Amino acid sequence: MKRYDLIVIGAGPAGLSAAIQAAKYGVETAVFDENERPGGQLFKQIHKFFGSKEHRAKIRGFQIGRELLAEAEECKVHVHLNATVLGLYENKEILVREGDETGHYKGDAVIAATGARENMIPFEGWTLPGVLGAGAAQTLMNLHGVRPGSKVLMVGTGNVGLVVSYQLLQAGVKVEAIVDAAARVGGYGVHASKIARAGVPFYLSHTVVKAIGTDHVERAVIAQVDSHFQPIPGTEKELEADTICIAAGLSPMSQILAMAGCDTTERGGTVPVVNEYLETSLENIFAAGDVAGIEEASSAMITGRIAGTAAAFKLGYLEEASCIEEIGRLRESLRQLHEGMFSPQNRGKCDIKLTDEGIDISESLLKKGYIEEQELNRFPGVPDKKIKGLHPVIECTQNIPCNPCQDACKFGCIKVGDKITRLPEVNLEAACAGCGKCVVSCSGQAIFLVDEDYEETSGTVTMAYEFLPRPAPGTRGTAYGRDGKAVCSAEVVSCRMNPSMDHTALLTIKVPKDMVMKARFFRAEEEMK
Repeated sequence: MKRYDLIVIGAGPAGLSAAIQAAKYGVETAVFDENERPGGQLFKQIHKFFGSKEHRAKIRGFQIGRELLAEAEECKVHVHLNATVLGLYENKEILVREGDETGHYKGDAVIAATGARENMIPFEGWTLPGVLGAGAAQTLMNLHGVRPGSKVLMVGTGNVGLVVSYQLLQAGVKVEAIVDAAARVGGYGVHASKIARAGVPFYLSHTVVKAIGTDHVERAVIAQVDSHFQPIPGTEKELEADTICIAAGLSPMSQILAMAGCDTTERGGTVPVVNEYLETSLENIFAAGDVAGIEEASSAMITGRIAGTAAAFKLGYLEEASCIEEIGRLRESLRQLHEGMFSPQNRGKCDIKLTDEGIDISESLLKKGYIEEQELNRFPGVPDKKIKGLHPVIECTQNIPCNPCQDACKFGCIKVGDKITRLPEVNLEAACAGCGKCVVSCSGQAIFLVDEDYEETSGTVTMAYEFLPRPAPGTRGTAYGRDGKAVCSAEVVSCRMNPSMDHTALLTIKVPKDMVMKARFFRAEEEMK
C-alpha cells in the first residue's frame, strides 16, 4: 500500500488547484484521474474566462490548464493518469484501477474534486446517433478536431449552451437554433449577443420533442411549452438538423463521497455537507469544485485552493493563523465572483428587473438574445451623445463579474471600479488611442470602437473577430446588426493580429456613417455564397 499525505481525486481545475496549494506548503500530494491527460474541462475550453486578473480573466481555459500543469510539476505533485478510483474506504484508503492492475493507496487527508456530469433530456428519438451533450460536442471539436455535425440544434441557453454554440460557429458548423424551456436566456447576455448577431435564432419557452431519422438524426421537432414546461400541441416546428446538443445543466458526481459515508444534501443535485473549510462530515475528507455545487471553473479553482489550504493546516503543515488569513483572502476572491445578477443567491430567479445601478434590464436581451438599439443609451458603456473621433462603445448590460477592460485601457477611457460586477462606464473626457486592447481583452466581445468621422460619408466599426479565414483589407461583404439581420454593405479597412491579442483579431470595417451604431458583425462576400 502506497501512502501520501494528501490524496486528491480528480485532476480538473479544482483538483489541480487543491494539489498545488497543498504541495506549496510541503504536503506530499498525489492526484488520481481516470483520463489520459489532466486538466479536466479546461483543455476543451477555448474561450476567455471572466473575473479579474486574480481569477485569470481574459485567459483561455486551455492556457489556464497548461499553467496549472506547470505549477503542479514544479511543486512535485504526483499525478496518476488513466487511474480510476474505484472506492473511498475507511481510514481514507482508496482502490485505483490503473491499466490491468488495481492499486491500494492511503492518505492522511483526501480531497474529492470529482466534478459533474451532463444532464440529458429524454424525448422521442433521443437515443439516435447525433444526440449528445454539449460538453461532448466541445470535446470532439476542441480536443479531437472533429465537427459533431454540420447542422446543430442547441438545447439550453445557460453559459455552457451559449459558449459551445459559439464554438460550433467557429468550427464552421451551422447552428440552426437555440431553444430553452425557460422564458429567459439563462447565461450571460454577452455570450447570447455574439451568437444572435451571427444570425442564430433563439426560441425561448420551447423544447425539443422529437428527433427524426433512421440510423442518425436528420431533423428535429421543437414545440412551445406552457407554464408547467409541457409541450403545447399544435405549436410544433420542424428544423433541419443532423445533431442535437443538450446543455441542460450539470449534476455533481458525489457518489464516492456518499460511498465513504459523508453526509449529503440536495442543492442542484446531491452534494456533500461541508463546513467553512470545505471539510465534509468525515474528518480530513474535503470536497472542492462542482462536486460541492455547480459553478464556473474560476470558482472551482478557488474552492480547490481553499480545500488545499485547509488540508495543509489539518495535516500540520500550516499554522492556524496563516490558514485563517489565506482562506479569508481566498473567500474574498470568491465573494467577488458571487456578486451581481448571476450570484448563487439569484440562481433561478426570473423577477430581476434592474441592474445593481438601478437601470432597467433589457427585456429584448433576455427574450431574444440581443439588446435593442433604443435600449442602449441608458447603460454607462454607451455614450448618450455624439463623440467626435474614435471612442469605445461597451454593450455590456448585465452585472457580470469581470473587469479586464478597465485594466487594458491605460488612457482612462473605461472605468469599472473596485466592485468587478459594476457595469463598465465610458469616460467621455478621456481620449481613445485606438489601440483596441479593450476590445481584445473583453471575454464577452461586447466592446466596439466607433468612429463616425472616418470619412465624409463613412464611419468605421472595430470589433473582436475570432473566425477563419481572417478577411484582408479591401474585402467587401455585409455588416449585420445585433439581431443577425443584414444592415448595409461593408468593406474591411484592416484586420490586425499580433501575439498579445491571443488569437483575437481586431477587425475594422467601413460602413455608411449612419450605420456605425448598428453594424456589429461582418461576413465577406465569399462566405455568403
